[in-house]
This record gives sequence, structure tokens and C-alpha cells, in this order.
Amino acid sequence: MADPIRIANCSGFFGDRLSAAREMVEGGPIDVLTGDWLAELTMLILARTRIKRPNGGYARTFVTQMEQVMGTCLDKGIKVVTNAGGLAPEACADAVAEVAQKLGLRPKIAYVRGDDLVARIPDLIASDKLCHFETGEPIKDASAFLTANAYLGCWGIVDALEQGADIVVTGRVTDAAVVCGPAAWHHGWSRTDWNQLAGGVAAGHVIECGTQATGGNYSFFKEVPGMTRVGFPWAEIAEDGSSVIGKHDGTGGEVSIGTVTSQLLYEIGGVEYFGPDVTTRFDSIELEQVASDRVRMYGIQGEPPPPTLKVCINRSGGFRNDMNICLTGLDVEEKAALVEEAFWQACPFEPGDFQQVNTRLMRNDKADPESNEQAVAILRISVKDPDEKKVGRAFSNAVTELALATIPGYFGVGGGPSAGRPFGVYEPACISAEEVRQEVVVLGEEPHQVSSVIPRSEVTVVIKPEPNISAPAGGTRRAPLGLVYGARSGDKGGNANLGVFARSDEAWAWLDGFLTEERLKELMPEVRPLKVDRHRLPLIRSLNFVIHDLLEEGVAASTRQDAQAKSLGEWLRAREVEIPESLLS
Repeated sequence: MADPIRIANCSGFFGDRLSAAREMVEGGPIDVLTGDWLAELTMLILARTRIKRPNGGYARTFVTQMEQVMGTCLDKGIKVVTNAGGLAPEACADAVAEVAQKLGLRPKIAYVRGDDLVARIPDLIASDKLCHFETGEPIKDASAFLTANAYLGCWGIVDALEQGADIVVTGRVTDAAVVCGPAAWHHGWSRTDWNQLAGGVAAGHVIECGTQATGGNYSFFKEVPGMTRVGFPWAEIAEDGSSVIGKHDGTGGEVSIGTVTSQLLYEIGGVEYFGPDVTTRFDSIELEQVASDRVRMYGIQGEPPPPTLKVCINRSGGFRNDMNICLTGLDVEEKAALVEEAFWQACPFEPGDFQQVNTRLMRNDKADPESNEQAVAILRISVKDPDEKKVGRAFSNAVTELALATIPGYFGVGGGPSAGRPFGVYEPACISAEEVRQEVVVLGEEPHQVSSVIPRSEVTVVIKPEPNISAPAGGTRRAPLGLVYGARSGDKGGNANLGVFARSDEAWAWLDGFLTEERLKELMPEVRPLKVDRHRLPLIRSLNFVIHDLLEEGVAASTRQDAQAKSLGEWLRAREVEIPESLLS
């Protein structure tokens, strides 16, 4: 039996702490250094970078980190696996090779390609091979594609490591693949080792966002030591797919059942977590605190994945503009109505002339305000249209000219008149895995093809019975939900996810009975007109809600103040309800 493999994370997003790679390589023993640089929005950012610089569609910060740690990694035998290649994995690998040459080092560098489908889009659409992810209908519109990348799995990474690569750079693989790949390579897992692969994916999901597993963005942050400099996590993955989540000793933050549960709930859908390598059953995951800053994750079961791969499509959505007008003091509703009516009289276009208009009154003001800021509400007017001129100065000038002519106390925030700015629209799609072949290239050698097709097989998943605990009886007291419950929320394309977790069996029993879809809509009026799905995860005392279309056409197009829904969970925690006294004591 092989020893567990310790896989460390040094990046949760494009822009994460630059010193993290060095901290993980020098701060304690690890076998593999990984990092996640990509998100749906990042792919759009890299697409715009690539327009300016044809070979610039990758994360240059990763290259900087390699300059800091490459020598130490080679000395210690630490493998490096990253998706920082983005839209240009070959260019990223070449940039890493230039750093190696500069340092006088000779690592074996490989990259994985095949995810980028942009050049194939006309043929795929003509043959109805690219379908919408949710409806299953063939995509017919071939215009305005900025990116189209299939989410590859872990087997290209496994192949590169089997060829002896020291550094593996990929394009768009799943976030968990950069962890599951090294684990599958180290333990010799096969493509049908469903439970082991599911364990690797779950571990990858926990550490993929870096410090979100060690106290970052954690609801109960006041309980966590060292929050001013939280350490990055690692996963020590055993041959059976179980893992221990931890961090280097002496670093800030904590690894607890709470922090791991919180991250498990991040950006998920139902209990079936679909991926290109395995479908991980999140309702089978069990957690155990085995030591300080050490949480064991076990019992994880897997099933065959779908025969299709998800595709992240970013299209050009046109242009948008937003203006924020501050409404101060008394008569806020009347002031908002006057400003809105006066704006449309001043604007040379009618509301129907724009592709989309969104007007939102944000009541951040308080009664009897003790400061000027507490007296202010904000009226936000957002417009979108393919015509840049229409949403540019013609729009913003019409808002600005109201400054002296309408309400008392008028002022704006966010700058003055401006031109429209381009935005992207996210569209999830899927494609048969047979249509996407991965290609592994070790620099200086011939490409090696790897199939994305996973064998089908019959699998029976048996979920452990949930605890039979009754909800507390007795008196209640009105209090914020967040005094007892934690939450984690985020974006899933145009949808948002909101996970809520309890920290005791009794608290879970009450939450499960109390927080229905209907109750969630009562507590969050913004959600009322939208479709909401509720999913139970009893073994980790959690509920996950998927709120459809809250983010419109995706993060880059959303007109919400919080376009990525990161604060949705904390909003829910602030809502006051009648909670059993026994849970509050």
C-alpha cells in the first residue's frame, strides 16, 4: 500500500497571495504543489488579454511564483500541477521553461491541451454537437464567441506525471482535477475506481480555493486565530480516497469541521457533484476532527460521470453602463421616483430602446441617522445594449444633468459621466466526451493523446443513515440565524448557490425542518420570483440552495451590487427569526 500523498494549494484565484507558493514549499513537507487560477470570469479576462497579446492568455503570476520556488521544488522532489495555462497552456509552459533556463535548472515541463474549442465552433454547431448545459437544446448561434473551453478531467495530468514531468501546466480542467490527478498517479487508480476518485475530487474541492478551507470567508471567523495572515491548506490523500485536510503548523487560521464543511458547500448544486472523471456523492461525505488543524474526510462514494463534458462559453454581450445616485434623508421613495422619471425625460432613448434596463433602489439608509452616510440610499440605473454609443455618454450625461434640477441633496458615487464598457455573457454548454481528446506535450517531445471517455459501469451507492435526532422543543427567542448557523455562497454561472450548515445534531434537526424553499424566499425577498432548488446533506448537517438566474447572464453581466453572490450567505445569517432558546444558550 502506497503512503498518502500530501498535495498543497498555493492559489485559489487569479490574483491570490503571491508568496503562497514559497510558504507552502518552505513551510512544511509536501509532495505536490498545486494552484487554481481559473474561473468563468477569469477565462473572459484572459480572452481580452489574448486579444491584446496573442500569447498572453495565461496567468503570469504563476510564472513569477515558479521563479521563486522552482529550485527548491526540484531539490525536494515536489511536483507542480496548475491550471494557470488558461487559454494558452503552451505559452505558459514556454514561459516557465525560460525561467528554468534563466535559473540554470532543467525540469521536465509538460502541458495539457485540447480543452479550447473556439476554432471548432462552426463545425460543432453545424453538426448539433454543442448543446446548452441545462436545456439540452443544440446551440445554434455561432456569433460573438470569446471563449469555449471544455472542462477536462485528471487523466491528462496523470499521463504527464507518468512521463516524468516535474511541472504540469493545463488549460481549463476542473478545479479538483489538479489535486485528483496527482493522487490518481501516485496511487495507481484506474478510471473505474469510483470511490477513490470521488475522494480525490472531494479533497480537491476543499483545497481548490486556498484559504477558504483554513478560515477565510468563514462565518465564525471571530473564533479563528491568526486571521490577519491565514495559511494555505493541504490534503493528504490515502490510497482508498480518504483524506486529511490540514495546514502547515504555525500558520494562521484553522482547519476544523466547520471550515471544511463551509468549503464543501461552495459553488455546488445537488448531492451529485458531476465531473468529467467521476460523479462524487456529496451526501456520502463524513468528517472527523482527528487533531488540531486536521480533519479527516472519509466514506466518500462515487459513480460514473456523465458521457458529456461541461463547456464554459463566454460571448461578447455588448456594452453596459451604471450610474449610482444617492438619495439622502427623508422621502427616499419619492426622490427615487422623481429621479427615475426625470432621467427618462432627459435621456434621448426610451427604456424599450435598450436591450436591458435594470433599476434598483438600495435602502441602506437608517431612521434618525447619526451620520451623513447613515442617511443615504442609492438608486442604481443600469443599461445594456450592443450599441456602445447608446449606453455611453448619451446615458451618463442624462443622469448627470439632473444634479441641480431634481431632488435636494443629490450626489453621485462611482465617478461622473463615462463611456460604455464591454461585458461578457456566460453560457454553459456540454459536448460528448468522445469529441474532446486531450493532448499531453512534454516540451521537446512528440504530443501524446489521452482519451476523455470514461467507461460506463453499474454502481450501487449506499448512503449511511442520517442521525435520528429530534428538533429542540420549548421556548424560542427572536435572534439572527447566524448566531447558530454558518453559510457559504457563490456563483454558478447565472445561478447562485447558498449553503447553510449547523454545528450540532440538534441544530441540524431544527434547520432541516425550518429552512424550506418557501421560508428562504420569505427571508430573502430578492429571491421570491426565482426558481429555488433545495438539497439536503445530512451527514455534514447542511442544506444547499440553488437560486436560478439571480446573477442574470453570469458574473460579468450581473447588475447586482454583489455580482458573484459571495455575500448572500451572510445576508441570510443576519435575518432574525424565532430560534429555540436551547440552541442560543
